[in-house]
Amino acid sequence: MPTSKIPRPDSHPDSRVDAVNLPARIEPVFVGGNAGGSGGRHGGLPDHHADARADIPAAAGTTRRRRLMWAYRPWLGWAAVAIVIVLGAMLLLRQPLSDRLWPQTRAQQLHSEAGLALGQGRLTAADGHGARELYEAALALDPDRADARAGLARVGYAALAQARLASAQRRYADAHRAVALASELAVPTAQVDAVVATLRTREAADAGIGRLLSQAAAAGAAGHLDGGDTSALMLYRRVLALQPSNTQALEGREDLLADLLQQAQAALARGELLQASERVNRVRDADPGHASLPGALADLTQASDRRRQRAYADLRRDRLPSALQGYRDVLTVDPGDVEAARGLTRVASAYAARSERLAADFSFAQAAVALGDAQAIDLDAPGIAEAQRHLARARQSQSRTAVALPPAERERRLRLWLQQAAAAEARGDLLTPPGDSAYDKLRAARAIAPSDTRVRRASARLLPAAEACFEDHLRGNRLTRARQCLDARRVLDGDSATLGDAQRRLAQRWIAVGNERLGAGEMQAAQTALASARELDAGAAGLDEFAERLRAAAAAD
Repeated sequence: MPTSKIPRPDSHPDSRVDAVNLPARIEPVFVGGNAGGSGGRHGGLPDHHADARADIPAAAGTTRRRRLMWAYRPWLGWAAVAIVIVLGAMLLLRQPLSDRLWPQTRAQQLHSEAGLALGQGRLTAADGHGARELYEAALALDPDRADARAGLARVGYAALAQARLASAQRRYADAHRAVALASELAVPTAQVDAVVATLRTREAADAGIGRLLSQAAAAGAAGHLDGGDTSALMLYRRVLALQPSNTQALEGREDLLADLLQQAQAALARGELLQASERVNRVRDADPGHASLPGALADLTQASDRRRQRAYADLRRDRLPSALQGYRDVLTVDPGDVEAARGLTRVASAYAARSERLAADFSFAQAAVALGDAQAIDLDAPGIAEAQRHLARARQSQSRTAVALPPAERERRLRLWLQQAAAAEARGDLLTPPGDSAYDKLRAARAIAPSDTRVRRASARLLPAAEACFEDHLRGNRLTRARQCLDARRVLDGDSATLGDAQRRLAQRWIAVGNERLGAGEMQAAQTALASARELDAGAAGLDEFAERLRAAAAAD
């Protein structure tokens, strides 16, 4: 059987093929076994091709490895960084990790540190490295460790030993701290009491009980009952701290507290609520179980109620400084008094309303003072924001008028408006018709010259008419018109006491109308009445009750 010759690789025109570009599928030709032929280990191929056959697979494998290296090269850098981070975290967190993985080991370590601290006399420490804190930390990790509980007991007994030593060395402050630690660690009470008794005896001997009692009696006789380390009450306290059953000190303190309560009663009789409250509180702090204390507290509460009622009456009469002081006194005695807190808010609203009235009269300096008083009491009180806007508008209005009119023109207009006001007054058109009444003409004159003598005289002439107008419309229950007449009175009369009384009467009438409308189910009319009454007098009697009824009705609707 003829055999076909395989051409030499270098004789073929395409034989110079780079091994890198050699397809993978031809590799078996060079690597394959002896299936179907007798060519030895090369599958029947001549031996002179052995070098070529061996070089091609080797070159291809090297190229593939290089490609893989270049493909994974970016990941190698990130892998190295990750390894460094993991190793660093393990280095830094090795202790917490060991605590989580082997809590028994950590608990044993804490127990050993606690024993060392106990041996060194460091029974407790704020930084957590005292024997007590370390034993407690060990118990927190392993609550079943009996040796840690026994260690805490040893700390207690060691504290009691330190207390005995400190007492013997006259280090009384250290002794008291050690006794407190022993008590906290449940050392038997009998043993603690024995150390405390010895400690008090030594303290009393060193302090000079007789000398302290003499000083207390002298301070009491001199009227220095309380306040300061040398007062009679403080000296008696020192004696009783050393000897709780000292009869002379107990009787002296009892007499002293009785004197303070008598002073409180005298202060209440004089209407001095704060002074009485101060003395009653001293007695309560010194002896909460004093026999006369409940009666004194009851008297103080009644006096506080009366003071609140007087403050309310002052508010209704527009005596705002007195009302303010009264409510503040009540809150000093009882900071939780809700009615007094509401009263302060009402006073602030009343100051805001006063600011509006003064601004309407172009009394800007006084209006600003009243507004500042309102803000100082309660910045969020109803009416303050509107008073601010009203004052700003009034100032802008006068500023525009003053800038726009030269002096001669201002005088000409002032005379004209005063003449027109007098003519309307002569016709009987005091407050009506709107725009042509004597009041409207006079208001225009006040806008450009509020302090002019002629304007003030004209205002005084119109005031009785404004007052009569208010009373007439109030009797007829024409409350809107009564409010217009009241505004006219405010412009003409300023901030007088009679004006405040008229304002409160009108507010009461609005409350009555509001309750009537609420009973008829007219919610919108009741809301309008509430707003009108609140604007006139934020502290009007029955206003809060009406507002609460209205809220309840609105919620149920």
